[in-house]
Amino acid sequence: MSDPFISAALLEGIPSTYAGARDGIDSILRDRGLRRSTPDDTARSLLLGAVATASLEGSSYDAETLASGGGDEVARGAVRLSTELLGLLPVWNRSPIQALARIHSLAASETADIADLGRPVNPDGVARLTELAWMLGQPTEAPGLVVAALVNAEITAAAAFATLNGVIGRAAERLVLLSKGVDPASVLVPEAGHAAEPEGYRAALAAYASGTPTGVHQWLMYAAQAFTRAAEASPLAR
Repeated sequence: MSDPFISAALLEGIPSTYAGARDGIDSILRDRGLRRSTPDDTARSLLLGAVATASLEGSSYDAETLASGGGDEVARGAVRLSTELLGLLPVWNRSPIQALARIHSLAASETADIADLGRPVNPDGVARLTELAWMLGQPTEAPGLVVAALVNAEITAAAAFATLNGVIGRAAERLVLLSKGVDPASVLVPEAGHAAEPEGYRAALAAYASGTPTGVHQWLMYAAQAFTRAAEASPLAR
């Protein structure tokens, strides 16, 4: 059986780039004491992720504001999602599309029409998510970071939901980092890695959406840098 992610993982420069990114992440997790990380570190990472993912949707609130229940509808949705996201891991592992629907319901409950909430509305996007779910069910030798990056970009580009597809993609990226054992305590902040360079993030997503190997390569090279920033944004790096 073919490995659905390996062709992207073996594009020129990707193996060495991602090995370096993983070494940097492991260094922070190891040297800053992952064994001593606490639930508070995970909660802080998720909150910082909510701040960052909301900022990419046009919201601008700090962590303290969001922690106290402030912010606009998008920011409050991001916080609501952050509090339940890790609990969706078993669903993600069993049925990724079901998990994505729940992610949309949590994030968009104040912004989407009731009829669209948690329901993919774009038939082409649904077909892409179905294919992605199949791919995720197959064994792969691709690094977890590569799989996480591709999952994020594919969900965002598929635009299966009426709103907040970027939020959904970034949430799924965090779940993949957890499920693949890259970040077992979920103390990285991948959303912040993207929010730190929003123009680069959007340009790389646009390149991926072109559907060309060059576009996929551009996205993956960008994402490796974003993962490095995600490690630097971790509560363990403070």
